[in-house]
Amino acid sequence: MSHIFKNNTFAVVDLETTGTSRSDNNHIIQFGCAIVKNMEVVKTYSFMINPHREIPLSVQNLTGISNDDVANEKDFSYYAPKIIEILKDTVFVAHNVEFDFPFLNYELMQHGYESLTNKAIDTVELTKIAFPTLPSYKLSDLTSRLKIKHLNPHKADSDAYGTAVLLIDDIKRLEQLPQATLNTLSSLSHGLVRDTSWIFTEIADTLRKTKRPLPKEYMQVRNIILQKQTHNVVSNGEDHKFPIENTAKRRLFKGKINYRKAQVELIDHIHDFVINPNERAMLVESPNGTGKTFSYLFSYAYQLYSSRKLVISTPTKVLQDQILTREIPQMLKITNLDLTAEVVKASSHYLDLDGFVQSLFQSSPNKPTLVLQMQILVWSTQTKTGDLDELQLTNYKAPLFSQIQHPGDARVGSNFAEVDFWNLARQKQEQADILVTNHSYLANHYNDSIWGQNPYLVIDEAHRFADNVTTSRNNALHFESLWGVLSHLRNLLYYKDDSVKEIANNDVQLNFLLKNLDPDILELIQVINRLQQALYKQKEFATGENYLPNGSLQLSFEGANLFPKNGAFITSLEEFERKLEQVRQNTNQLLFQLYNSQNLAATDELLSDLTDQIDRLDYYMEKCYQLADIISDENKLMDEGFVLIITNPDDPLSTNLSWLKLDISHELKQIYQRFDHILFISATLTSDHNFDFTINQLSLSDLHPQTYIGNSTFDIKKHLEVLSVKDMPSVDEEAHDKMLESILLNDISTKSHVLVLMTNLDKIHDVFLNIMNASELKDFEILAQGLSGSNNRIAKRFAIAKKAIILGADSFWEGIDFHNCGIDTVIISKIPFESPDQPEVRLRQRKLENKGINVFEKDTLPRAIIKFRQGMGRLIRGENDHGQFVVLDSRLWTKNYGSAFLSTIPVKVEKFNLKELHKKLENYDQRRHKTDH
Repeated sequence: MSHIFKNNTFAVVDLETTGTSRSDNNHIIQFGCAIVKNMEVVKTYSFMINPHREIPLSVQNLTGISNDDVANEKDFSYYAPKIIEILKDTVFVAHNVEFDFPFLNYELMQHGYESLTNKAIDTVELTKIAFPTLPSYKLSDLTSRLKIKHLNPHKADSDAYGTAVLLIDDIKRLEQLPQATLNTLSSLSHGLVRDTSWIFTEIADTLRKTKRPLPKEYMQVRNIILQKQTHNVVSNGEDHKFPIENTAKRRLFKGKINYRKAQVELIDHIHDFVINPNERAMLVESPNGTGKTFSYLFSYAYQLYSSRKLVISTPTKVLQDQILTREIPQMLKITNLDLTAEVVKASSHYLDLDGFVQSLFQSSPNKPTLVLQMQILVWSTQTKTGDLDELQLTNYKAPLFSQIQHPGDARVGSNFAEVDFWNLARQKQEQADILVTNHSYLANHYNDSIWGQNPYLVIDEAHRFADNVTTSRNNALHFESLWGVLSHLRNLLYYKDDSVKEIANNDVQLNFLLKNLDPDILELIQVINRLQQALYKQKEFATGENYLPNGSLQLSFEGANLFPKNGAFITSLEEFERKLEQVRQNTNQLLFQLYNSQNLAATDELLSDLTDQIDRLDYYMEKCYQLADIISDENKLMDEGFVLIITNPDDPLSTNLSWLKLDISHELKQIYQRFDHILFISATLTSDHNFDFTINQLSLSDLHPQTYIGNSTFDIKKHLEVLSVKDMPSVDEEAHDKMLESILLNDISTKSHVLVLMTNLDKIHDVFLNIMNASELKDFEILAQGLSGSNNRIAKRFAIAKKAIILGADSFWEGIDFHNCGIDTVIISKIPFESPDQPEVRLRQRKLENKGINVFEKDTLPRAIIKFRQGMGRLIRGENDHGQFVVLDSRLWTKNYGSAFLSTIPVKVEKFNLKELHKKLENYDQRRHKTDH
């Protein structure tokens, strides 16, 4: 390691305070500091400080520092001179320096001292850039992930030490980067918080003086350092025979995986299906933990030496990654087959190197964009795929992404054509034997040539396939957003300081276009208003209404009621098409003129922004054509449901339109025609022990599918305990939610990971607010859907935390996977019946009613049963999992349909009173503890 900072002393500081706002009578209660010299921690300090005020309960829960702990300590006036002396001639470092540094200076100034002027470095930004693919940058998560010893998280002395070691790791990592990457990081870094850029410039400037050849694993294209890219080795085509005899399977499995009779039976059933030329489809229900993924991989793999690909479709990226990184390598290791596998996803998942480099030379970005750019520079030295998902971001809404996500073109002749990530991905996909994609992508790209000739298809988690296909066909015309696009366009053209009008000068053609474009845009807005008013007038014909928590109103419609023949909407829609196309064409012509006029000083930012607005207008044109096509075809209109979203129920001009497929049977059959020997597999495909609902939902009747229900590979009775509270208040009463809160506060202290499954986001909000600061739960990280970030972020936080609670609905019943942490308790607040207030539910049920179908029996109940079983499946994912499934809905016993749910539970249900619950939960953990030891 170099000695770049040998002459510098770093003082790594962490403060614990009574609150985050320093001006609101909040004060420091602990000062922690670790001194770093020559990249080693040489000394630590810790002062407990009396704030002369009460410490809030939430702070006590977080820090473990009580009022008694500081009652007899000296106050800040005593420690101020010591702190000043400690920090003298040091570089100040903190994890979120914009909190600790100003707070400390505020306290110093309040006690008559001058504020500190030290260099100040932030390890949050530093670590994000040095380690760009970590899932979390919370200090406790970082110290755990990077294996930094961290004895007392949220105690200032321990946090300071952990941050000091983190600083050292960050610097070591940055020093290892190629010089070209360091040079670019240094040039970008001046926009970072405080003096954090100093770290980058010192490292880059010092190492530039030494000769450092580019390591052989790298290549340089322009100023970007990339990993050298590799290509798949095409399999040798050697003939491999499926091991028919179980003794042959035993030999293959020996020393690698356990030979399990139920799994081998599953493998044989799937294999018999695959080799039978007369079969097209098979439905398999395979219990959790039976190794279903390995089973179908093993069954299909031996058939892939005839130039046919296996396509695997899953509902989530998490499951895609698991199949690619864990399941397929395991299968290849066991079988010794030389097959290759690749993921197939949209081009927008891949980094566009041309767009990224262009972004580096544009005007100064905002802070999040700058940090993201620097992260990508470091990540580009590590990634072999360019898949942006490797960055583990929880959303892609930053403006930068519109420029750096790959558009999916061939990229011939660009600077990065030879190393383009998307083109490389397509090449690997063409050569691969196994392709793993997701349901939505498959639904929209089933005719893609990438799948090859006559490919096999496995639909994993098949109980979600129909809904995923339906969602992929949903569309909308959000008129208020289009207003925003047009307003922004007018601003770019006429009103900004560097608008097109400002730079047009005497350009005749440009001024002509500008003169005509503004009235066109204003006329288009008037047409939009007429469309909104025409829709709003149909309110009385809605089949259902639903008020959202934000005050918006959702109205559900059948197409004939919303779009009467010769109505005002249809007439205005034709005019909308014409006006929108006119504005789009004229804006495009104006942009062309700007690009080709050498006399106009149009900035790259203006040109890029105008291009973005044209892309948005293209998007709305496409949606308009789709809607017009549906409205003009009576059969298509009958298959669609429509929803008006009125953001202000009293204002017609706040009306927006969305539409959704109610009958996707045609789409499903088109997908099936493209593939051969299609396997639908899941842990939950049956209701009332038959596949009727699933066959109907997936439109499989014409394919006459085989069906098979697999056996469990382990004794579920030894892994699962199901508890049902029989005296809970009615689910419709407020007392029910209060009792849920009481259970969480008083009965789960011995648990580690608790998943609370609910059916209403409003109720989740209420329960979360009532328990979030409770001292009884101070050891738990409490996460709530809609309140703690995206669902993916919540799942990551849950997996990382030592003790955590999730309050979730919707996808937490079945769509979020928790493979990296063992859930020990699932609590079902209510049986998961769909809310008939949801527009998509109401419209689907109305369509069934019109066909004379018993909606509850044929749709509502089977869906609830499958979702209930999925909720139970969150708990026992494999034979190493154990836990308790707690049902707090007494309808399990009081309603006739309760028996349908009880019959799906594979163990005896313990029925008991509320007062016994604490003992039941605690005793189970004591029994498990004894078993484990």
